[in-house]
Amino acid sequence: MPRPTDIPPPSMGYLVWHLTLRWRAELDRALAPLGLTSAQYALLASLYGLSQGGARPSQRELADFAGLEPMYVSRLVRALQRAGLVERAGNPADTRAVLLSVTDRGVQVVTAARATVLRLEEQRLAPLGGRRSERTAQLREALLILLRHAETTRSAGQAPAAARPAPTASDPDQLSR
Repeated sequence: MPRPTDIPPPSMGYLVWHLTLRWRAELDRALAPLGLTSAQYALLASLYGLSQGGARPSQRELADFAGLEPMYVSRLVRALQRAGLVERAGNPADTRAVLLSVTDRGVQVVTAARATVLRLEEQRLAPLGGRRSERTAQLREALLILLRHAETTRSAGQAPAAARPAPTASDPDQLSR
């Protein structure tokens, strides 16, 4: 049996992946009373953010923004539509495109979900001093650098990045989709 000193430390990728799995499971449990999964929340919050100011993004625009495959977004949007949180409408300018909007009920649910997400994020980031600490700001900046790099390498024809395009906002609340 190998001794603990013989085992190499876990890779950064493993640590990020493992943390993501744990955070997503916690988020799924926290959002379940609102009838949402973490993926549905991420998409609904993204649509809500894109829709501020009256815009009606297409399903493709939402997929690009969220960094998700269009077919997966289509399934998520249909589930959100069945729940009465999202409306889909044809695009008069492009018959192949579907325009999306958040319903009044969707606004209520995403607002409640966001409060849940922020509370959970505060708990998750407590070891770093909370959501607004200097250590959290440093972690956020490091993650943004890695996301931008992943997007750049994806755009350059290298292996696809798993993350959505990196946010540019410096406001921590904007990064809590």
